[in-house]
Amino acid sequence: MVISIIGIGLLGGSFALALREKYPNIRFVGVDNSSVNQKIALAKGIVNEIVSLEAALQISELNVLATPVDAITSLLPYMLDHLPEGRTIMDLGSTKELICKLADTHSKRGQFVAVHPMAGTENSGPGAAFKELLPGKNVIICDKEKSNPDSLGLVETFLRDSGMQIHYMMPVEHDLHLAYVSHLSHISSFALGLTVLDKERDEKAIFDMASTGFSSTVRLAKSSPQMWAPIFDQNKTNVSKALGDYIELLKKFKEAIDSEDLDMSLNFMNRANDIGRILAGIEKK
Repeated sequence: MVISIIGIGLLGGSFALALREKYPNIRFVGVDNSSVNQKIALAKGIVNEIVSLEAALQISELNVLATPVDAITSLLPYMLDHLPEGRTIMDLGSTKELICKLADTHSKRGQFVAVHPMAGTENSGPGAAFKELLPGKNVIICDKEKSNPDSLGLVETFLRDSGMQIHYMMPVEHDLHLAYVSHLSHISSFALGLTVLDKERDEKAIFDMASTGFSSTVRLAKSSPQMWAPIFDQNKTNVSKALGDYIELLKKFKEAIDSEDLDMSLNFMNRANDIGRILAGIEKK
């Protein structure tokens, strides 16, 4: 069997490395515009060779579309146009509503499976890929009833064999929830990073005084802007609503501090502490 990774980055590369553990005889081919990414992917053993997109579509039983979401919406119609019968495309995009709507307009919709692994780091590119990223993580499939049974079954098998736990959602539901549990955290981290950089011009002062708490909170600000800007754009309605809710709470927190209302501050923090219960549940999975 041949599997193509189109856009050889953190997620696509980690997916290939995880599958290699169980399927050492699968041949992986890579498609990437970056010569640097190509060399790294070959050196790390993520793919066996680099091919053109056209070649990948002809030789691969499964095509993993792992580019940023704006490239997914650009490439998917072309890929479906040229996809032979009996072959499958799955995407790994962090938004789903727009991608699924686009796929719905194509006559080969059944050969597409909409996938989002709930995994990642602040790092990007094939150099950041590692086989342990996906095992134990949740993965979401959207609109599963619109995929052919053969394509859906193939994708489900490989997702499970890479160690992930499959959940099913509607695209609208997916994008709403991700705005709060993923997209908002990245925006707040980017904003915190900018706030500190704007106010603390002395880099040595940041280095000397910043704690591990600051590092963990601002870590996501190192994430790829080329990947996240299109995510915010494609999910702009939900992201704007989540950001508005967040800003309102920040205003209330500031009001409590400005008015020296200790009880209000304590109330906010005590309520927020309940997130520990949720995080403990995530860590047990």
